[in-house]
Amino acid sequence: MKSALNQPPVAAVTESDHLCAQAQARYVVSMDGNEVIDTTTGLIWRRCAEGMKMTADGCSGAATAFSSDQAQGWTKNEVSTSGKPWRLPSLKELLSIVDSSCCNPAIDAAAFPGTPSSPFWSALPAAGEPSHAWGVNFDYGYVDYGSEHTSAGYRIRLVRPGD
Repeated sequence: MKSALNQPPVAAVTESDHLCAQAQARYVVSMDGNEVIDTTTGLIWRRCAEGMKMTADGCSGAATAFSSDQAQGWTKNEVSTSGKPWRLPSLKELLSIVDSSCCNPAIDAAAFPGTPSSPFWSALPAAGEPSHAWGVNFDYGYVDYGSEHTSAGYRIRLVRPGD
């Protein structure tokens, strides 16, 4: 019988480590680097969470925290200013970009650099609760539930149909 002392060491993992497989081939970055095309779903995503800006080093700045009403208003403004049909993703769409081989954040960091390990709003309101909506928390990629009064707010990542 082998003793535990004879076993190879196991690397320690800290909360700040990204446990992640290699970048997924399903994402294609746009020419300007601001969007990513999901070749599995055909959707086009903003690479940075709203409030952040794409730079040569990835997404920089802080992701803005929104109430659900603020998220809707921001999205309408982005449609108006960009001329593109941006919208909040459905819960299913938001879950489709979760990479369960990663944590802190649970998303492909090559496609979506700088994503905060925070909850993000979906467009799905909670049944019977008009001031509540569903979201996804990207620390470990689980479904989350927030209200208009969620004090910390949720982040948003906009999506649109493929061209």
